[in-house]
Amino acid sequence: MSEVRVRFAPSPTGSLHIGGARTALFNWLFARHHDGKFILRIDDTDTARSTGDSIEQILSSMKWLGLFWDEGPGVGGPYEPYLQSQRMPLYRQAVVQLLAGGKAYYCYCTPEELAERRNEAMAAKRAPRYDGRCRDLSQAEREKLEAEGRLPVIRLRVPDSGETVVHDYCRGDISFANALLDDFIIMKSNGDPTYNFATVMDDAQMRISHILRAEEHLSNTPRQILVYEALGYPLPVFAHLSMILAPDRSKLSKRHGATSVEEFREQGYLPAALINYLALLGWSPEGDSEIMSPAEMVYQFSLDNVGKTAAIYDLNKLTWINGHYLNEADLTLITGLVIPLLKERGLVPEEITPHFYYYIMEVVGTVRTRVKTINEIADAATYFFSDDFDYDSKGVAKYFDKPGAAHLLRQARQALEQLESFGMDNTEATYRELAENLGIKAAELIHPTRLALSGRTMTPGLFDVMVTLGKEKSLERLDRAIAFIEQLDNTGVKH
Repeated sequence: MSEVRVRFAPSPTGSLHIGGARTALFNWLFARHHDGKFILRIDDTDTARSTGDSIEQILSSMKWLGLFWDEGPGVGGPYEPYLQSQRMPLYRQAVVQLLAGGKAYYCYCTPEELAERRNEAMAAKRAPRYDGRCRDLSQAEREKLEAEGRLPVIRLRVPDSGETVVHDYCRGDISFANALLDDFIIMKSNGDPTYNFATVMDDAQMRISHILRAEEHLSNTPRQILVYEALGYPLPVFAHLSMILAPDRSKLSKRHGATSVEEFREQGYLPAALINYLALLGWSPEGDSEIMSPAEMVYQFSLDNVGKTAAIYDLNKLTWINGHYLNEADLTLITGLVIPLLKERGLVPEEITPHFYYYIMEVVGTVRTRVKTINEIADAATYFFSDDFDYDSKGVAKYFDKPGAAHLLRQARQALEQLESFGMDNTEATYRELAENLGIKAAELIHPTRLALSGRTMTPGLFDVMVTLGKEKSLERLDRAIAFIEQLDNTGVKH
């Protein structure tokens, strides 16, 4: 195989969607597997919708995912510039070439005239297509139309018969009748190129060898092939990736939850987890393991294992994968991601001492085993940093509002207070010994103590929580819970 050069060419009209991120990932994996080049190009010729903020957000999301490009914005390369809006002279020069060779022509039909003809064709049950009436205008006819103030577009002259065949690596050969393609516009009346023209020019001049993109672009491909042929450029290898559908097999949208990389980042997902999950949407690696490092993906990636059927988006699976990475990742890294969230909640100060940092790290290590995202760590950790919490109402009814609850916690407190070493083994052994002496199950001590220390009925293991809080704080919270229960006993008020 000659040098592999692939590209990801997003339109900057919004955030980087997971469908676009999956396309970028597959291109990146393909390039890395073949020791090729991964190019990032911004297709911003849609000037009405493209924004600088979107460009920055796309670049930020790509970097966050670790999908760094070999050529493109901020990196440069031999085929600069990598923003289409800065390549306009190239497109206009090519159009002049096509006009001179009779392969393109000026069309003066107004939008209103085109709409009227389209409606007539549909009423007659004919396929609506441009009828080619401006194909062979004389110079005099052109001058007359221009004198009327009409601004022409430029159309590519498409064969009236025959077929254009797309040789798709993933889907095989797909034929399109030229008669249905009509003479499509390659340059708008304002001098801007259309997508199907500009993308061919850029892909050809940037020596793109393989085009891996979403299935939705398949209908554009025959027109792009016709542009390649008109300009005399060699064709790249096309591979159209399967769609990503919602669980109900409808088009993925906001109503199905987060759909952009930025949203997943804000919700506390890790880039490694999102990359791992996206790789499994339409690609089937060898083996049974669904957890793969980028290096393993690069080693295994092949278009031969990219499926044709739609991939189904499954947030539960992504969240499960994220939980795995959350527990396996370096604790220092995870702590660094959690601290800003704790600051936002006012749980920790802006300036954190080394001693307090290690306490935060201990809390994160305790909590992360039971949660799936960075945000959930921050939510689950609040009681480690604040005494200002309410007791879960159902927990109060079940564990506190019962005869002997205060007495039971008081005995637990006394047993813990006598401990010189407040470690996991000692605290657990003390509780189990006390339960045995009282003739009760250990759970009858553990559950009310968990509620007393955290205000919650669900936490990491009680003795992990207890040791992380420390002896002094644990005893203080037991005292608080005992007072709360005694108030319940005295007033009968349900809290």
